[in-house]
Amino acid sequence: MTSQGNRSGYSARVRTNIAEPRRRMAVACVAAAAFVAVAASACGTSTAPRPATPATPQMTVAADAAKVDFASADSATITPGVQTYTGDAQCTTNYVFVDKSGNVYLGQAAHCSGTGKDTETNGCQNNSLPIGTAVTFNKGGNPITGVGTQLGAGTLVYNSWLTMHQKGESDQNTCSFNDLALIKVNPDDVGKVNPSIPFWGGPTGIDTDGTTPDEKIYSYGSSSLKFGFKKLSKQHGVSKADQPADNGWSHIVQMRFPGIPGDSGSAYLDAQGRALGVLSTIGLALPPLNNIGDISHELQYARANSGIDGLQLVLGTAPFKGE
Repeated sequence: MTSQGNRSGYSARVRTNIAEPRRRMAVACVAAAAFVAVAASACGTSTAPRPATPATPQMTVAADAAKVDFASADSATITPGVQTYTGDAQCTTNYVFVDKSGNVYLGQAAHCSGTGKDTETNGCQNNSLPIGTAVTFNKGGNPITGVGTQLGAGTLVYNSWLTMHQKGESDQNTCSFNDLALIKVNPDDVGKVNPSIPFWGGPTGIDTDGTTPDEKIYSYGSSSLKFGFKKLSKQHGVSKADQPADNGWSHIVQMRFPGIPGDSGSAYLDAQGRALGVLSTIGLALPPLNNIGDISHELQYARANSGIDGLQLVLGTAPFKGE
C-alpha cells in the first residue's frame, strides 16, 4: 500500500429538488459543514418488508461459485465502500462483479470520470475520461491529507455514458439514470477483494421490483469529507415513492446521514439486503434526499452493451444484518 499526494476533487451530481435531473459537481470543503447541518435529520419509520423477488439467476453469482479466490470478509482490504480516485475525482465503490473468464471488477458511478460542466444532466451527452483510464482504490483520503493510502488499482473498462454515446441512446430515462462504470481490478490485487458490503453484509441478490414508501434502505459511503468517521459512512434510511415516469430506472431515498459529495457510486441495499442501486444524485432541498440509479437496469444494460462476457454481480459472503 502506498501513500499518495493531495488531490481534492469530490464527485457528486447535485440537483435542487426531486423533480430535476442531476449531474456531477466538484465541491469545496464548505460542503462538509453543510453535511453536518443536515446529517442529524431523522427519517421516517419503515413498513413491513416486501416478499423477496429473485433476480434473473444469471445476473448474480455466489462468491464460492465464481472463478475467483476472494479474500475473507474480515481480511479483505478492497471491498464495496472503499474510496476511488479517477483523475481528480473521489468516489465510492458499490458492488463486486466477475466475468466468464474470472476477471474481477468493482463498480463506481459513471459520472466519477465525467469531464463536463457541473450543470450538465444528460448522460448521453456528457463527456468522460476514456476507457483505459487508471483508477486507484484508497482509504483515509480527506481534504487535509490528500488521497490517503492506496490499497490497489485498476482500469476503467466500462462507462455507461461512453457506451450510450457510442450507441446513440435516446431513451430519456436511460440517459438520465444509467450511471454505472466498471473498474477491472489489477490481477495482483484480486486476492484483496471481498464482495460484502461493510457493516451491513450482503448483497443477497438483486432487487427487481423497486421500492415501497418507507421501506428500509441501507448503504455505506466513504466520502473523504467524512474524515474517516465510520459512523457517518454507515447509512440507513427509508425509500420514498418511486416515480412511475422513471420506469424503474431510479429510486428516491431519505437517509439518516444522506449521501454527500464523494459518496457517489456507493451501493444501496433494500430491506432484504438485495442490491438496489448506485448513488447518483445529491439533493440540495430540505429534507435532503438522494436519487439512486437502479442496479438491475444498469447491470442489464452493461451485460448487453459492455462486451464483457458473462458479467455477473457477486453476492456477499457476510450475512446481511439490517437494523
